[in-house]
Amino acid sequence: MALPSLTTGAFDRRATTADAAWLAVLAAGIAAAMHIWKLPAALTDIQSDLGTTLVQAGLLLGIIQVASIVGGLATAIGGEMIGLRRLLLGGLVLLSAASVLGAASTSTGVLMAARALEGVGFLLAVVVAPALIRKVAPPQRLNLALASWATFHGVATLVGLSAGALFLQASGWREWWMVMAVVTLLPVPLLLRQVPKDTPPADAGLRAAVRRVKRTVATGPPWITGVVFACYTAQWMAVLGFLPSIYRAAGLEGPWPGVLSAIVGGVNAIGAVSAGPLMQRGLSERTIVFWTFLAMSATSTATFAVDWTGHGNGFAIQLGIIAAFSAIGGLIPAALTRYSVHLAPADGSVTAVLGLTQQIFNVGNFLGPMLFAMLATYAGGWGSTWWLTCGLSVAGILLLAFLSKSRTAGA
Repeated sequence: MALPSLTTGAFDRRATTADAAWLAVLAAGIAAAMHIWKLPAALTDIQSDLGTTLVQAGLLLGIIQVASIVGGLATAIGGEMIGLRRLLLGGLVLLSAASVLGAASTSTGVLMAARALEGVGFLLAVVVAPALIRKVAPPQRLNLALASWATFHGVATLVGLSAGALFLQASGWREWWMVMAVVTLLPVPLLLRQVPKDTPPADAGLRAAVRRVKRTVATGPPWITGVVFACYTAQWMAVLGFLPSIYRAAGLEGPWPGVLSAIVGGVNAIGAVSAGPLMQRGLSERTIVFWTFLAMSATSTATFAVDWTGHGNGFAIQLGIIAAFSAIGGLIPAALTRYSVHLAPADGSVTAVLGLTQQIFNVGNFLGPMLFAMLATYAGGWGSTWWLTCGLSVAGILLLAFLSKSRTAGA
């Protein structure tokens, strides 16, 4: 009886080690994404300090995505050549350094440059992370690991916005940038200890890496998936990015705009972890995304098109509706991430699929806040911004037909 016990114990230790590896990658992704969400709670202070306009604020929210728009495939090639773990570690170090630079900014232009540099670090960290999780997670935990990865943005929103809102009550936005520079480096020891060192592929080298990437991007499904993803990210980033400002305009003071926005962002993880069980019950990614877009249209319209100021419990009702918008919306990144990691052809690159979809959906992250701010400025308030969210949802739904055909063709 002793031998089976020892064997089981060894297996459990190996499983625990493997779980620690993908959990370390998840922690790194959360730390990286917190740099996106350190900004919204600080926007009012930054506008006062640097004289930033509302449209410039929208650009600040989106500019961190520029690197991902232009560099997703280049990062995929780098991951193929340099290694996934090395790229992830390099991204965290660059994020930390850029945050220090941002803390020293003397103008909106300098802060934008620092945010753009943070975007490069964020890109290096998050493009390779799902592929690295797929590599280190035990097969029986892979669905759980990928579903957990889909929560990283919601968790980062909850932690980043709430912690930032509370911190900014006692100190300034520059000090918050320095704190984030330190926080970003915390997962580095975990990655070095838990994630195995990179092993180069048999056909390593620039030419082989480019060949695998070219084979992947020559197929249709990654492109369509990226655009559908962008229809989600554009509206979610726009709404969550300006939510603290919206709440301040409604009269909330102190840390409450940031804390309530953090809760709205954090519940996005509910949808992300719910996607896995729904797919196990037989629902396809296409079905999940279709109904989620419909629900996001309904909830965003109810949030912004209706004047809740005249209702006794109007604010609480509006808060619940926008929280539903975020929670239900979390189903889309989870479903599309799981879809994406299986799109690469046999002689292609999973990292290239993730890099391409990242490149495309970050166009939405970049444009969404600016379009949201321009619409609010033109209309004289936030009440017409539901036009943008509903339009994006309709576009995503229409593209699902092509996504379904592409998946069938590639099956």
